[in-house]
Amino acid sequence: MTLTVAQIDPETDQLVGEWLLLSEAAQSLGLTIGRTKQLLKDKKLVGVRRGGGEPQVPAAFIADGDVLKGLPGTLTVLADAGYDPVESIRWLFTPDDSLPGSPIDAIRAGRHTEVKRRAQALGF
Repeated sequence: MTLTVAQIDPETDQLVGEWLLLSEAAQSLGLTIGRTKQLLKDKKLVGVRRGGGEPQVPAAFIADGDVLKGLPGTLTVLADAGYDPVESIRWLFTPDDSLPGSPIDAIRAGRHTEVKRRAQALGF
């Protein structure tokens, strides 16, 4: 399986704010670049290209030296609903008044089950 990384659009880029180069993400996770690329291939993380160069991941996807709890499952559900990496990132960072905040804010606050349930509804 090859690693495919989408190009990000300016709107989604602004929603995210802080990004990490894949090498920085690997360092934050205490992993090799190869293992971090495997996380992308396995859809445990999503990465995009921002103006060329190496893939980047939203900094909010990593906390306390690990992939944010609940994120891999949510990314899987979004992929199953037909969302590509850019669409998944956009959905996770777009404010939702009913949460409140964005889905990524809710995941960071420990409400990943609620976010995953909402993502599952997207597939129907």
